Amino acid sequence: MRTKQKGFSLIELLIVVAIILIIAAIAIPNLIRSKMAANEASAVASIRTINTSEVVYSSTYNVANVFSADLPSLGEGATAGQCVATFVPTPAAACLIDPALQRATTSATPKSGYYFTYVGGTGTYTVNGDPSALNSTGGRGFFSDQTVVIRAKSGAAAAAGDSPI
Repeated sequence: MRTKQKGFSLIELLIVVAIILIIAAIAIPNLIRSKMAANEASAVASIRTINTSEVVYSSTYNVANVFSADLPSLGEGATAGQCVATFVPTPAAACLIDPALQRATTSATPKSGYYFTYVGGTGTYTVNGDPSALNSTGGRGFFSDQTVVIRAKSGAAAAAGDSPI
């Protein structure tokens, strides 16, 4: 007489593992695409924040070049952590953008997978948002200037002539 064994056979366990691997192979590319889409949305929102901050900066401070000279002027300036309730904003530290966005330059830590390059001029400025790892953290580059129109280009850095989003 046979005794009943408790548990699963090796074949049953291998079938379950194979099913889990198939589901993972289907789900992981979708997860990566959704993460890239979220990073791109964050980059567009960051550029929109910079554009709005420039409008506020130019209407608040009477400076010669109308717009800020660099991203730290829109944020905390040269001193980290100074934008507190008792701090009075100045043209050198306007406290209008997040410190993470202020530091997301090509030599620092990216913000949501994107680096931001800001160039200020007399009466003009440009800002580029480029993925830190193309097709991994994002697939499009973004651009904006004093016209506050955000432009995008797939696979490369966007410029003034690219199509608006």
